[in-house]
Amino acid sequence: MLEKCRNAKERWGGVSQIIDQWLEQRQQVISGFINLPDAEVGEMLNTRLDEFCSNLIDYISSGHFEVYEQLLNEGKDFKDGSVAEAQKLLPLIQSSTDVALDFNDAIHGFNSPTLRDLRDFSTQLSRLGEKLEERFELEDQLIEILHNAHKEQINATA
Repeated sequence: MLEKCRNAKERWGGVSQIIDQWLEQRQQVISGFINLPDAEVGEMLNTRLDEFCSNLIDYISSGHFEVYEQLLNEGKDFKDGSVAEAQKLLPLIQSSTDVALDFNDAIHGFNSPTLRDLRDFSTQLSRLGEKLEERFELEDQLIEILHNAHKEQINATA
C-alpha cells in the first residue's frame, strides 16, 4: 500500500497543489494504518486511533469536497467525455467512504476494550484496509482519466 502511494506521488505530484496535499494526506493515512497494529492496548492505541481517524476523515473529505470536484471541473472544461468515464468511479469510491465512516464511528470512544472489542477491531481494521486499497486504486484511475486525457492538450497550449 505504501509503495503504491509513492508511485502515485511520482506520477501525479505537481499536477496541482491540491492533489499534492491530498497525496500527502494519503501517505499519512497509510502510515497511521500500518502503525495501528503495533500500538499497545490502552492510551497509546487510543491516541493512534484518534490520530488515524482524524487523518482518515480529513483525507476522505478532501477527496470528496476538493480533489474530485477540481478534477471533474477540469474534465468539464475540456468537454471530451472524460467526466462521464470518471463519474462511473465515484459510486465505487463511495463504498469505501461508507466503510471508513463506519470504522470511525465504531472506534470513537474506544476505551478499556474487552477481548471481543479487540477481535471486532481486528476484523474492522482488516476490512478497512481492503477498502482503502480499493479506494486508492480507484482514485488513481480517476486522476489518470482526468489528468492524462488533458495532458497533451495542456502541453500544446503551454
